[in-house]
Parts: sequence; C-alpha cells; structure tokens
Amino acid sequence: MKIKENILAQLFVIYTRYLVGSGFVFASIVKIKGERFTTVSHEDAPFGTAFHFFETMYQTGIYWQFLGWGQLVAGLLLMTQRFAKLGAVVFFPIILNVFVITISMEFAFTPVITFLMLMANLLLLLWHWDELKILLNLTPTLPDANRLENKKIWEITGWILFLMTAGYRAINTLYNPILWMGMLVLVGLVPLVIVWVKGKKYLRF
Repeated sequence: MKIKENILAQLFVIYTRYLVGSGFVFASIVKIKGERFTTVSHEDAPFGTAFHFFETMYQTGIYWQFLGWGQLVAGLLLMTQRFAKLGAVVFFPIILNVFVITISMEFAFTPVITFLMLMANLLLLLWHWDELKILLNLTPTLPDANRLENKKIWEITGWILFLMTAGYRAINTLYNPILWMGMLVLVGLVPLVIVWVKGKKYLRF
C-alpha cells in the first residue's frame, strides 16, 4: 500500500507502538511484583464493583502475576519494533479483554483510555495486514525492508524505553506520571532528531 511509504504514517505507527507498548509494560510490573494497583486494600469493597473485581484478581496471586507477564510480553514485543507484528497479535486479546471489563463496571474515564488503546491495536493489525493475512491462509505480501520504520535506531530506542519503563516502575511503588512520561518523551525524540539531521534521504513524503 502506498500509505506504508509515507514517512509520517510510518512515524505515527512507530510511536504508537512505543505509546501503547509502554502503557502495558508500566501496568504489568505492579502485577508481576504481586502488588495492588493502589496501596489501599479493597477487601471490603461492595460485591460487583471495580474495586472488588481487582481485589479478587489480586488475591488469586498466580493469576494476577500471569496477567502481568502477559502484558509485559505484549508491550515489549511492540516496543522492540522488530517483533511488532507478533506484538500486535498478542496485544489484541489482552486489550480487548481489558476494554470489555472496563465497560462492564463503573470505571469512570478508564473505558475511554482502553477504547483508544484497542483502536490503536486494530490500527497496528491493519498496518501489518499484508503479512498477517497468512494467518487466514491467504498469500502474504512482503513489505519493503528498507522503509524508515525498519531502521535499527527504532529498535534500539524501543529497548531503551522498555528498560526505562520497567526499571522505573520496578523501583517505585509510588510514581510521578509526569516525570515518567517526560523521560520517555525526551528519549523518544532523540531518534527522530537523528533521522532528521543525518538521514534526510529517508524522509520522502
């Protein structure tokens, strides 16, 4: 598809992977550590409420950590860029499940966020459809390996962002979201500046 040759479209896809992937990684660490989302116990929360639901999942122990590992793997695969196609596939059933949960209970603004993440995931699946259609026994179409999105710099940046996100959340039970997001934005802009300054030959609109 011609849109895949558009530099802005490629950059949008690259940073969408970073964004939704880091969101999953960030949310996964607390589960893997065997901790609640908050420092407050909700054991006495009314039955059927969101707090009761998450407290029940937390109390399962192994299942709570299993969810965390699933999110971590999906987020990591997306952020690496190299394995983004597999990441988009793994990410889909997890975010779909999360979205359905958030619209099934009172989660305030959370369903909007999970809906946007679900739409972003569908966009990524559509972006890779030429290759993923082999899963439906259709003939795949291999993309141009020299596209900007396939440059090594994005993969290196993805690993750095992953390690920053996982490391920050692992050592901080209480966190500053502005600080975390600020660090990610600064690091995420570095490859964009490098490509713009040293790689203008790739910027073909």
